[in-house]
Amino acid sequence: MKKFQIKDRYDMEDYRALIHLLRAPEGCPWDRAQTHESIRRNVLEEAYETAHAIDRGDTENLREELGDLMMQVLLHAEMEAERGTFDLDDVADTACKKLVFRHPHVFGSATADDPDAVLATWEERKRAEKGQRTTSDSMVSVPENLPALWRAEKVQKKAAAVGFDWPDRSYTLMKLREETEELAAGMAADDAENIAEEIGDVLFCTVNAARFCGVDPEAALHAACEKFIRRFAFVEKEAAASGKTIPELSISELEILYQDARTCLDGKDKQFCLDKSKNV
Repeated sequence: MKKFQIKDRYDMEDYRALIHLLRAPEGCPWDRAQTHESIRRNVLEEAYETAHAIDRGDTENLREELGDLMMQVLLHAEMEAERGTFDLDDVADTACKKLVFRHPHVFGSATADDPDAVLATWEERKRAEKGQRTTSDSMVSVPENLPALWRAEKVQKKAAAVGFDWPDRSYTLMKLREETEELAAGMAADDAENIAEEIGDVLFCTVNAARFCGVDPEAALHAACEKFIRRFAFVEKEAAASGKTIPELSISELEILYQDARTCLDGKDKQFCLDKSKNV
């Protein structure tokens, strides 16, 4: 095998050659031992780290994370090349052919004057490509291992695309109230199976409301988590300032501190926050 050349600057062919070398007998024992299954989680982690860099607007980190994500593609393609099934060129060939097929408004005679029209064409071509005869077929094709909120959103969008949708977003709140009432009934009856089902229905309806409002449900829940962590930290500090721990406080005392956290951290009363910080 040709020895990998150390350079001041590398390109994609170098990256591909490096992965090939690492998987070769004279390469790295760890890399040689990996399988699709053993590094499956790495694909997900690198994708999320890439998304994190995008969310932070961190261009420098984005460049690094894209490289890590690309390494996963190269590794998986190299594994199949070793088996003689396909290689990276085959991956590129398949991807290019798919893009050409799904862009008839660019490479054919079709027209699409706005992004919505493009998406409609994309979905139509995708269904034809996958042999999906019904909308149900396209719903089944949504991966089960997607984050559940995103999966719910994609399924709902497919239904909406064929007219199975509410007239406006007010109906989503009506349905959400209905589902929370059913959840309350299940909890009152202490019916564990029904409770689990109704919680799923409540979440599904919440995603529907988010979809109508143009809100990414996954991002919204992450933001809610961050908000809760900030408020909890405030409550914890306030409790410590009074010489107590959270378990030592009553529900009413915790509620007062939590409302203080909302007032302070949500920017509703800056002076209140300053006064509190002096006491902590």
